[in-house]
Amino acid sequence: MFMEMQMHTIADTRQLSLDGIITTDQARIIEARAREAMAGMAINTLLCAGILAATFGTIFWLASAPAVALLGTGLLAAGLVILAKGGDVYRMFGNAAALIGAGMLIGGAGLELVGKYHDIAAAVMIPGGALVAAIAGRALMMGGLTTRFVQGAILLMGVALHLGGVGILVEQMPIGGWWMVLVYGYAAVILAFAGWLTDVRLVTAFALIPFAQMLDTGTVYFRAVYVFMSPEPTLSILQLSMLLVAMVWIGSTVAERTARHTRILATMAFIVANLCALVGSLWGDVVGQTLWGPGQSWHSDLSYDAYAAQQDAFMATALEISPAVYSILWALALIVIVAWAAHSNRRALFNAGVTFAAIHAYTQMFESFADEPLAYVIGGFATIPLAWGMWRLNHWFTTRSA
Repeated sequence: MFMEMQMHTIADTRQLSLDGIITTDQARIIEARAREAMAGMAINTLLCAGILAATFGTIFWLASAPAVALLGTGLLAAGLVILAKGGDVYRMFGNAAALIGAGMLIGGAGLELVGKYHDIAAAVMIPGGALVAAIAGRALMMGGLTTRFVQGAILLMGVALHLGGVGILVEQMPIGGWWMVLVYGYAAVILAFAGWLTDVRLVTAFALIPFAQMLDTGTVYFRAVYVFMSPEPTLSILQLSMLLVAMVWIGSTVAERTARHTRILATMAFIVANLCALVGSLWGDVVGQTLWGPGQSWHSDLSYDAYAAQQDAFMATALEISPAVYSILWALALIVIVAWAAHSNRRALFNAGVTFAAIHAYTQMFESFADEPLAYVIGGFATIPLAWGMWRLNHWFTTRSA
């Protein structure tokens, strides 16, 4: 059964007022609410940035576990008192004090464990973070203890402590292969659930990072260079496409509160999938080479001749997609998705699709067709019937929905 959905749209209130669709007073109310929402976002962003800076700055400035614990406890208690007695006018100060105090206690404990008790850090942080998150999550769902802002922030602190412990455990127990796939998948699920529970879409978006890393898609940084890498672009695109389709379908069947999070996950999956397609369009892909093949580089524990023999045997049966084929398939996929996003009013996917279409065109212009003027002639003339087809399709959709 489909649930009632709220779709946020962009509209020119001035033109709507001139056309007589809405009154001037209604236009002013819409504009005032839009300004209020933007101002609220700016205030919350500034507040969160200040809380984080004050929390970790104080921890490193004091550099003493007892001092951090004492001051953190005092600030947490003071913040809770302000929230209970201070009223709405001083609520922001109460939130800030409570969160800085809680952050000092949780963050200070985590840093102390990592720095001085590394051997037992994972054993303490994993259950400790889970306990903090569970308590805050219960309070968030059932109400009580303090404000939802503080409850949600403490829940996220607990999640960070828990996943930090998981990361240390992985470091202490050198595991790889499918075990790492499960670890990354677990982290993605935890982040997505925490984002939904606190209704913070930024946290939900972060779930895409470990999800993509399940197939080693990620980034690498070294001096003056920030690199996106996707060793298995085809499989990563399939993985991210399944997530995108699932999120679009789920988003059409749930309430707006949950649909907001499905949309951000779908958008992030689309963006990362396009980055993978960019890699494939430049280098092509030998599907599965890093997963079930001999790998991309020779290791010293294997003779070069033996490695070359394994590589030849794998390549004889492997599915190889050339850069040219990748470029064409990516272009066709972008055309279909941009058209669908435009007709279904999915602005985020539409904007991302148009952006990557420009990136694709720019890349191929210099990579493949810099000295091929005929390619521009063919491409230019081909866009005319394509635009006409999209226009007729839009007319059909409009007539059908009228």
